[in-house]
Amino acid sequence: MQPFVKQTINKKSVFKTLGLALLTATLGFGSHTTAAAKTDNSTTAKVIENYFGEHLAGKDAKLNCNDKVKTADVASSRTMVWEAWKRANDAQDKNIMVNLPNLSDAKTGKWQLPANLEPNAIMPYYYGKKVAAGETVPADGLPLFVYMHGSGPKAQEWITGLKLAQMFEDSPSAYFIPQIPNEGNYYRWWQKSKQWAWEKLLRMAMLSGEINPNRIYMFGISEGGYGSQRLASYYADYLAAAGPMAGGEPLRNAPVENCANIGFSFLTGEYDQMFFRNQFTTDTKMAFDSLQALHPDLFKHRIELVPNCAHQIDYRPTTPWLSKFTRNPYPKHMMWEDFDVDGRHRQGFYNLRVDKRPVLDPMSRTTYTMDITGNNVNITAKTVTYEVLETDPYWHSIEMKIKRHYSEAADLQFTVFLDEHLVDMNRKVTVMVNGRKVFAGKLKPNLQNMAESLATFGDPCRIYTAAVQVKL
Repeated sequence: MQPFVKQTINKKSVFKTLGLALLTATLGFGSHTTAAAKTDNSTTAKVIENYFGEHLAGKDAKLNCNDKVKTADVASSRTMVWEAWKRANDAQDKNIMVNLPNLSDAKTGKWQLPANLEPNAIMPYYYGKKVAAGETVPADGLPLFVYMHGSGPKAQEWITGLKLAQMFEDSPSAYFIPQIPNEGNYYRWWQKSKQWAWEKLLRMAMLSGEINPNRIYMFGISEGGYGSQRLASYYADYLAAAGPMAGGEPLRNAPVENCANIGFSFLTGEYDQMFFRNQFTTDTKMAFDSLQALHPDLFKHRIELVPNCAHQIDYRPTTPWLSKFTRNPYPKHMMWEDFDVDGRHRQGFYNLRVDKRPVLDPMSRTTYTMDITGNNVNITAKTVTYEVLETDPYWHSIEMKIKRHYSEAADLQFTVFLDEHLVDMNRKVTVMVNGRKVFAGKLKPNLQNMAESLATFGDPCRIYTAAVQVKL
């Protein structure tokens, strides 16, 4: 995970960390090793841990660890790399997603956001779990709901968020309910300082042991609806589903293509006309409908204008709908419009990492489409340029209608991470980019790829063993 800017475990605690089923499939454990091998592994693990520590501190971390990994050792190598990641994180920060209190206890905490991103910004939060009498915590961890409140007086909105979370029928579950740090015109949940908080939270959730890393949901109301819609497109590769309510972003602010592999619920009152919320909700539905028609197994959505309602609607249907979805961290069809939010780009998305971005004008972005069929990886990289056809009649600044123009991408470098979840590692793999063969052969797993992919995404499911570098 790209830093803004640490827990030692044994085998028993590893199982607690991610749940027995997830670890068996994703990390696993190796066989008995000799004393010399253990010493060797210990030295390598320390080198990788130091690399992670520098990365988390925001330094330009470098790693030279090209040790090959045999197929039989992939699981134990993943475990070693994950343990190093945990220790590096534990040394930097206390994880609030461990030993979760009951949400009914109204336990609070606060994060000081980095001054270079926003001066004098403190984000208080409620957090905890909901487990009703007679319920058991799932073996693979609790689903985590991240709630964003509206733009009323922030203290009252925050308390209301806690009351709503306790009311919603989604237990057993866990909640993170932040209060927006400051108030004012054009102050938003998606700005850079809040991105720091979201990425800190995602990292902690992945490390927790109490949260299922494949069941994380973002949702919100009004201003939180705008925030969760934009952030759903930005962080879709971490999410199982998202649920904005009473919002409505112009499509360029939250590209629908990025949501190909998540559930998406969007409820807005049919008479909610302020800032064209009902119209933009309809535009979003049309975009989802169109993409789902092209890709019937993807773009699962429920987008509705709630009859006879304006800005206030029934908020209860959202989290039960979201909770039906589980993230697929290894999609074989992926679309990514690499858009910036508050001037900041993601470092990567699913199994792609951007190593060099082209210099583009503010109305242009790079888009990627990846399709994997058998051992053939086909990627299309294009530049999309937006043309604004119509703005709103009042402020003349809100984009009402847009048109996209595509051209082949150039001056671009990126890495395609791969492993046994995406291709058969025992057979030849072919990678095509824009119709050109960039790789053909057997992939060679090594520790460098595993450590770099974990540093990029901070995700136990995305510790990739192999990588192909692409330069356009």
